[in-house]
Amino acid sequence: MLAKYIIETGSTVRAAAKRFDVSKSTVHTDVSKRLLLINPALAGRVRLVLDENKAQRHIRGGKATKEKYARLSEKG
Repeated sequence: MLAKYIIETGSTVRAAAKRFDVSKSTVHTDVSKRLLLINPALAGRVRLVLDENKAQRHIRGGKATKEKYARLSEKG
């Protein structure tokens, strides 16, 4: 279920963990190690999504910081 959710939504590990109410470590272990033993093809598809998310995380982090300081300047 985790793998299909990540593939269908392009979700991050953190978002998937929140959606399924489990830890990030559990999601990462399930989709990168356990799934590889159960369904290697599906694990490969999940890996592509996770790699893309990893490549974009610096952009998302920059946007979050920009929004944070924009909110702070509106208040202050």
